Amino acid sequence: MKPLLPALLALAALLPVSARAEAMTDNDIRSDIIGRTIYLAAPLGGEMPLTYHKSGTVDGNGEAVGLGKFIKPNDVGKWWIKSDRLCQQFKTWYDGAPMCFVLERDGAGKVKWTRDNGQTGVARIGD
Repeated sequence: MKPLLPALLALAALLPVSARAEAMTDNDIRSDIIGRTIYLAAPLGGEMPLTYHKSGTVDGNGEAVGLGKFIKPNDVGKWWIKSDRLCQQFKTWYDGAPMCFVLERDGAGKVKWTRDNGQTGVARIGD
């Protein structure tokens, strides 16, 4: 039984590492995100679609999650990739401030995102 214990402890130490999500690279973002619509899970339910066009523009539509009550429900901006992070800047949303996100795979067709301010969330990758 004694020889088995070190092996089990070594295996247990590896589990958290293998359970971590895999951060997406520049190439992953280009192949899996660009040219598609990403559906952000809204905190109060529903999804907010963002379409990342190959031309470098991004369209956002917050009508389904009720953004029209608080801000302009639709906006257009630009996207770019910097150091394996997806960055975007809308014309009016967030007062036009640029922001970048680390994206991690979270199962088939899903990503976890972490914004440069530490805010996190999940999204579904659409067509």
